Amino acid sequence: MSAARAAARVPGRAGPVWSRRVGWFLGHVVWNTELVGAEHLPATGPVVLAANHVSVIDGPLLHGVVPRGTHILVKQEVFHGPIGMLLRAAGQIPVDRSSGRSALEAALGVLRRGGAVGIFPEGNRGRGDVSGVRAGVAWLAVHGNAPVVPVAILGSRRTGEPLGHVPGARRRLVVELGAPVQLDVPDDTPRRMAVSATAEAVADAMARHVQDAARRHGMPLPEDDPRATSD
Repeated sequence: MSAARAAARVPGRAGPVWSRRVGWFLGHVVWNTELVGAEHLPATGPVVLAANHVSVIDGPLLHGVVPRGTHILVKQEVFHGPIGMLLRAAGQIPVDRSSGRSALEAALGVLRRGGAVGIFPEGNRGRGDVSGVRAGVAWLAVHGNAPVVPVAILGSRRTGEPLGHVPGARRRLVVELGAPVQLDVPDDTPRRMAVSATAEAVADAMARHVQDAARRHGMPLPEDDPRATSD
């Protein structure tokens, strides 16, 4: 066993029921969230949900509204104090962004148990237009033999609102799931090449899905990117 895998804390297959109920309450009572495309999420088996990222609420929202328990990769800096205790109890996975191998191994363990993993491949909150995708999502898809479901999260941050902004009560939000992306890569393809091809396909599928969903629902992405001064 690798050192990274030995250090990885692998959650169970399904997310805790209590945390999903909290997420559901936030999504449907505190805010007015519409879930679209639930039929695209496989009911069983490993799956990676790859979402765009614009707001601090995206993780809890995704966890609460999709119809399966999820383990979402969350930046390690949040895992401190009471919030950190809640995130760990909810089965979420801390990511050290300087070296995310341990988090990927933990997420891979979830997939190998037939679970669902949520990830924000852009790496940081911003415009949410999927202008760049990190390779971790493709690594999980290839090594976990899992389809990737692109997710568009809309309305959680508007132009001019800071990255840490929490939307007001009953704001309209949309979480739309797209058709799964799964490349039929020949078995003899080197893993590095398979990951590269999958990363490109996922990036293209996510960008198209987010743009199309924003147009369909009349909910444009934020025009600004506060990452220049904040994270």
